[in-house]
Amino acid sequence: MSRLKILFILLLTVFCSVGSAQVKIRIFANQSPESAVFSVREGTYKLNLFKGELLSIIKNDPVVITKFNEKLIVKKRNSDSYICDSMILTGITGNDSFTLMMNGKSPVRQYYSGDLQCFPDLATLVLINISDVEKYIAGVVKAEGGTGKRLEYFKTQAIIARTYMYKYLDKHLADRYNVCDNTHCQAFNGLSDDTLLNKAAMETRGLVILDRDSTLIISAFHSNCGGQTSSSDDVWIAGQSYLKSVVDPYCTFSRIATWQKSIPLTEWIKYIRKSGYTGKDEDPSVFNFKQESRLTDYKAGSFSLPLTTMRSDLNLRSTFFSVFVNGDSVILKGRGYGHGVGLCQEGAMEMAAKGFSYRQIVSFYYSGVFISDIKNAVILQAGSPTVVRK
Repeated sequence: MSRLKILFILLLTVFCSVGSAQVKIRIFANQSPESAVFSVREGTYKLNLFKGELLSIIKNDPVVITKFNEKLIVKKRNSDSYICDSMILTGITGNDSFTLMMNGKSPVRQYYSGDLQCFPDLATLVLINISDVEKYIAGVVKAEGGTGKRLEYFKTQAIIARTYMYKYLDKHLADRYNVCDNTHCQAFNGLSDDTLLNKAAMETRGLVILDRDSTLIISAFHSNCGGQTSSSDDVWIAGQSYLKSVVDPYCTFSRIATWQKSIPLTEWIKYIRKSGYTGKDEDPSVFNFKQESRLTDYKAGSFSLPLTTMRSDLNLRSTFFSVFVNGDSVILKGRGYGHGVGLCQEGAMEMAAKGFSYRQIVSFYYSGVFISDIKNAVILQAGSPTVVRK
């Protein structure tokens, strides 16, 4: 079966009924567990070993899953061990959740709803949580957006997270799941107990951000823009019409809206020369650089260097900074935190606090877009590029 046909079937399954849609998330994706202990938190599970054998799993009835060569050994308390190629633990009450303990270590304080699928792959267990989409979205907002904010801000983040999920639904299709739980896709640390987060996900159920052609946008966001967002074509190779620079008066109150870094002048000169500077350095004032609004390149005389390169090389919070020579030091005075493209989280928080709706917040940061049900989205093709989210 072709990749495109598989994607069509997958998307059809999700789009037919958003209310009951599910997503497959690889959890603990940045680890390499060789064993895991599954414990029921709520409800009842059945253990399906793909051999027609079913076992009932309840609270205080843990299941140990261990990788053994190219197979799994599965052991339920007070029962025989089983060797299998793969397994799935399925919730049967409709209100089922579980915890996992990796490699005999203390369990992480997070839990998951829905089902757990497991199979071996090289030196690790692959653990896939099959979750309700909206519960997953609330968990992403918890991990990406924090807690204790206003409802309209959480609604905004929920729509951004949902847009990203559907746009990149086939990102790991060849790996037998949709998304992973780290920032390669979206951070997801399990379910949210925050009633406001869950309310935000449910009240925006199925809503996504579309461009003028009704295609899902790249829903980029960052922590703080320092008073002005970046155009995507100034940061990434490919620009998007809806990711344009916006003057943002809402985020400058934050403690992370400004930053400063001092670098010894000798190190600065060494770095600049290594980057291609061939001019004189007897008068260090040549290195002064003022950035009142966002620019794309640092300039010293006829020399220029992309600010995105400098941010990466010097481990800076943003590309929005000015340079001042002060004695034997070079002072970088910066604004913002992150790549600056798309929604500014702290600006959006302040907009929500001032009474703006999630629709107004979205339209402020993304130009010429509209919010609609996922069923109205046009899916152009299989496969999408990876986008840095921070």
